[in-house]
Amino acid sequence: MKKISGLLLMVVFSTFIIQAQDRVIHGVVHTLDSIPLIGVGIKIQSTKQTVLTDSLGNFTAFCNKKDKLKLKANGFYNQNVKIPENVKIVAINMKLKPGEKQRDYAIGYGYVSDQDKTGPVSSLDVKESDYAKYNNVYDIIIGMGAQVRNGEIILRGSRSFQGSSAALIVVDGTIADYEYLKSLSPIEIKRIDILKDAASSVYGSRGANGVVLIETLKGK
Repeated sequence: MKKISGLLLMVVFSTFIIQAQDRVIHGVVHTLDSIPLIGVGIKIQSTKQTVLTDSLGNFTAFCNKKDKLKLKANGFYNQNVKIPENVKIVAINMKLKPGEKQRDYAIGYGYVSDQDKTGPVSSLDVKESDYAKYNNVYDIIIGMGAQVRNGEIILRGSRSFQGSSAALIVVDGTIADYEYLKSLSPIEIKRIDILKDAASSVYGSRGANGVVLIETLKGK
């Protein structure tokens, strides 16, 4: 009799939990604003269940009225996202951790598809170079073999994508504009990597003109 009562209690409790999760959230996870992330683990706080993003970065989760999602992927910063009651669709942008090892994690674990990736063609870090001797970031990058035209860094000659030949700037895992680059002091920099060709394809179409990766001392 006790076993039957216990079984009934479990059924009632399970039914209550299922009814409580009466909210469906649809979402997409990407990085650098536009690159979908595949297989990212998304844990729902209320149920402790984990769902994975598909090949387009999409996911579906059953949540409470007020719930929280915890995203985790190797090579990226963990992220907690609160879901307000009136929200049904969410778009989440995960930040890639700076450093070549973290990019290798992102690709190796399948979050970003890039089978032909090679290493950076050029790099400098504080162990190899005293950045304090440079006047600005542009002088450092020119010293690494890049060109600067009209305030833009050119890594792939005159080839152009969407009307521009400027390289993509990524600072501490986040896309930055050239105005921010101008304000960055050399003494704030820990490491600079320059990526071209297959090495830059991990950054999608935005990396078509090459990528300048900058890791600051604060970024660590």
